[in-house]
Order: sequence, then C-alpha cells, then structure tokens
Amino acid sequence: MITKENFLNDIKSGTNIKISLMVMKIMFKDASKFVCILVDKSGEVKANIPSKNGDITEGSVIEVEGFKDKNLDVKKYKFILDYNLSDYLPTVKRPIEDIMNEMGTLTNKYIISNEGKALNDYFFKDELFLDKFQRGIGGVSMHHNYIGGLAEHTLNVMYLTATLCERYECTRTEIAVLAAKLHDIGKIYELYYDGPFKYTLRGEMEGHIVIGVELLDRAIRENESLYSEDFITRIKGCLVQHHGKPEFGSPRGMKMEESFIVNFADSTDATMNKISQMKDKTEPGNWSDYDRRIDTKLYL
Repeated sequence: MITKENFLNDIKSGTNIKISLMVMKIMFKDASKFVCILVDKSGEVKANIPSKNGDITEGSVIEVEGFKDKNLDVKKYKFILDYNLSDYLPTVKRPIEDIMNEMGTLTNKYIISNEGKALNDYFFKDELFLDKFQRGIGGVSMHHNYIGGLAEHTLNVMYLTATLCERYECTRTEIAVLAAKLHDIGKIYELYYDGPFKYTLRGEMEGHIVIGVELLDRAIRENESLYSEDFITRIKGCLVQHHGKPEFGSPRGMKMEESFIVNFADSTDATMNKISQMKDKTEPGNWSDYDRRIDTKLYL
C-alpha cells in the first residue's frame, strides 16, 4: 500500500505540485477535459484535467502533476490503485474524541429526566449507531461535508441551542437540547461516506427527516410506557420541523418554541461552517467564489 506523504493543506498557492488525490465529484466533462473536485483528508480543490480517454471516474485516486493557484491545472496524471482510503476522504480537523466528550458534557448538564436519558442512551450507547454517527458527514456539499462532520455539526447545534435556551428562558430546555442532539440522526442512512460522498437510495427516496423520525419511533417502541405523550410529541415535532418551512424540506413548519430554537441553531451552524470553508479557500483581501448556500460571494 502506497503511503501518502503530502496533503493539500501543505501546498501553497502559486506552485507546481505532484500529489495524489481522489476524484470526489466530476462537475463537467467533454471530449478533451474534465473539471473535477479533487480531495484528500485535509481539503479539496477544483481541478482542470486534460483527458482524451474519458477514463476518469468518481472515486478514482490519481497522482497529478500541475500548477496550483486558486484552482489546480493538471498537466498529467496516473491512476493509483493501492492506497489507504482514510487518506483521501476529507476529515474533521478536531479529534472526534474531543467532539464526543464535549457532547457528553452538554448531555450530562441538560438531559436529566429519566425519559430524556433513556432516549439518549438508546442511540448513543449503541456501538453500531455510534460508529456510524462518528464517521458520518453533515452533507454531501452544503455544509460539514467531511468525515466527522455530522458529530461536529451536532455538537455545535447542541451548544447554540443551550445558549439560546438560557438567554431566552426556554420553558423546555431539555427537550430542545435533546432534539438538537437527535435532529440529524437520519443522516447516518441518508448519506454514503465510505467513498465519494453521495446520497444513498434510501436517502434520495426518504430524506434524513423521515429516516430520523423512523429511528425515533423505533426507539420509543422499545419502552413506550417510559415516555409521556407530551415528551414524544415535542421531540418528534422538533425533528419534523427543524428545517423551518416546507420549502426548506420540513414536513411541517415550526410550531413550538423548541423547534424555533433548534432551527435557528441548525441554520446558523450550517451557514458559518460554509463561511469557514470559503475562508480556507480564499486569501485575505480577496473575493471568494460565489456559494449557492449563502447565495453570495464574500470579501475576506
């Protein structure tokens, strides 16, 4: 197996490079070239690749030589067949153990009722769920689109939710924080993250909100007598409503204080993560590329 020795975040703009990268997404192709997103675990770059054979596919690992400025202009490439997959999937910068420990601290502080603890433990003391959750991505391209991104996003939404609850004296802080922790659990089955990131068939057909509610219903059926009707209604309502409006993917609009708070926290973290990614790709004092999530470009 070939050991990868250099990574994108080690490469300075305005230099000739030789580096192995994975084809995450093919954005355009014609008879003479491909325009692709190339990645490794440290980041991504848009690349122009000449190709007369049309042999590049998503998931291929290629060693490229070319000039990197804002984008990468590839002069030549060759395929790498023996590699460590973890070197080529973008990964959260912070250790996943630190993220999970901080989530645990917030959980212990705010989730204190028997029914809250039981629902939390159903998911987060299950080793199979925990493995998928820790490796999961927050999205294919919109935000937190890297291994560990789901956990990082969840932690941030929990933190922002708790802060908003305390500042505005939320009546049901525990419900809000627990809902923040569970709001995206459906993404572990909605999204594929063992190679180039994409939607699973189930994800395309159902989406993470529907999948999340299905997981929640299954958890409640395990010990239905433990949970009050109000608890079930409010937790489920937060998951259903957390995208805010039907046009943004919510089956129902926000109808509770808790769902407003979780929605604001979710949207804020997703937006700020996208801005952070734009900052990483743009030199200070320059304009970023236009981004469709925030519907603008930024002067950084």
